[in-house]
Amino acid sequence: MDLKVSNGPGPGDERTTSLLLLGFLQSCPHSCFQRELEALGHELPGHLFHDDELQTDGNRCSHFPLAAEAETDSERQEEAVREVARQLAQIGDRLEGSIHPGMVAGLASRFSVRSLSEEDRRQCLAAALEQLMQTCPPDVDHEKTQLLLTMLLAKKIADHSPALLRDVFHTTVTFINQNLLAYVRNLVRNMD
Repeated sequence: MDLKVSNGPGPGDERTTSLLLLGFLQSCPHSCFQRELEALGHELPGHLFHDDELQTDGNRCSHFPLAAEAETDSERQEEAVREVARQLAQIGDRLEGSIHPGMVAGLASRFSVRSLSEEDRRQCLAAALEQLMQTCPPDVDHEKTQLLLTMLLAKKIADHSPALLRDVFHTTVTFINQNLLAYVRNLVRNMD
């Protein structure tokens, strides 16, 4: 029996990256795409979006009698991913000005072309990211900066054209999984 080992993204990675990007975008309260983001959160598989209420003690209200039992590994990992997303959003606030509005408008225009393939969208995102990375100082953490700029580009495109959120979200998740998956895994592992 031959077993194949893959370092590519699995279903858990897709969920983690989706949660990371969703948490990052949710940390942008003054964006124009909040309604679309809420709808997208409800469409994603798993428990990526919580409808339950936050109680005054900081715990989530639960309607299940056994909910007081210890958190599962999945819940701990989800909270670690959300914390990473919050931290990245805070750092991203400082980098946001480095993204020129003309670049965002161009990307939004390209993403709005319905005949553009997913691969073409990823290539547009990669070209913009490469252009932005050239303006970064050489001593910055390359992968962290790439991840931040990728998520910031998604935010800026969705802010420019909220109707594009779903497409830009899925393209960004795929792009991160193809190019920055090991870095994302390490970030989450170090927070857990």
